[in-house]
Amino acid sequence: DPDWASYTLGVFICLSCSGIHRNIPQISKVKSVRLDAWDEAQVEFMASHGNEAARATFESKVPSFYYRPTFSDCQLLREQWIRAKYERQEFIIPEKQEPYSAGYREGFLWKRGRDNGQFLSRKFVLTEREGALKYFNKNDAKEPKAVMKIEHLNATFQPAKIGHPHGLQVTYLKDNSTRNIFIYHEDGKEIVDWFNALRAARFHYLQVAFPGASDADLVPKLSRNYLKEGYMEKTGPKQTEGFRKRWFTMDDRRLMYFKDPLDAFARGEVFIGSKESGYTVLEGLPPSTQGHHWLHGITIVTPDRKFLFTCETESDRREWVEAFQKVVDRPMLPQEYAVEAHFKHKP
Repeated sequence: DPDWASYTLGVFICLSCSGIHRNIPQISKVKSVRLDAWDEAQVEFMASHGNEAARATFESKVPSFYYRPTFSDCQLLREQWIRAKYERQEFIIPEKQEPYSAGYREGFLWKRGRDNGQFLSRKFVLTEREGALKYFNKNDAKEPKAVMKIEHLNATFQPAKIGHPHGLQVTYLKDNSTRNIFIYHEDGKEIVDWFNALRAARFHYLQVAFPGASDADLVPKLSRNYLKEGYMEKTGPKQTEGFRKRWFTMDDRRLMYFKDPLDAFARGEVFIGSKESGYTVLEGLPPSTQGHHWLHGITIVTPDRKFLFTCETESDRREWVEAFQKVVDRPMLPQEYAVEAHFKHKP
């Protein structure tokens, strides 16, 4: 509902983005389409410009890997996109894209400690040549504390979860288990540049890994938001022990559960395949189930066993069932069978 407009840029915008435009008054001056008075020159300017014309100018050189936010993305991503376009003109002048397109980046980010939960300044280095993101516990350390392979890396903004408007969650696979790290930078441009640098590195890795693939095929694989997150209760494999409240994250076909949303490692992971491979999602629990506090049950049937969960509210259950069903309805890719096999042989 673009009920607002920037009468200096000649574009129509939504209420949410009008607030961001107001913060750059030297570039963009905003009026309500319905509530404000418009003089003739302003109306003519809007008529002779418009969103398509602005896109042709201000988005003429957006790199394929650069994340284009939608209305549902966090404030930070939308603000930095608007500033990159109109204020810094990064997509008109490609040299300004150096911070995320160079293939190498280093700097200091605040990282949450794995055990004590404190955020401490750590040096991070992204090197496309080595295909890795590393961080160091001490500035002069020779060896990195962790090496995260670009091949298995994901990044997604999580301001509410991390408790900082610039909070970024980075996950990677360590011994085929998911490891989370939580970082932020006080400067919004800086953390969004890191995010796009990670996407650029993944893009170039995938171009080599899949030489015949088009940009349109690769871009959706650069980073992904979680399908669903939230609390549910679960019981163990024998289904005789009590249900425990856990934080669940649905990341593609991996359903992970954590004691705390900011834990570094999941307590466990469940692979959710497709219906063709014998996976089903059912509302409710088997009749004899005991030990749960929440009433709204879900049963996931896999070829090996049943997983039982409960949700606090009916609407929670509906959302989880919908998320699971989407995954189950999607046919499995050849590489996902290898992941499934690994889950089956986990100790």
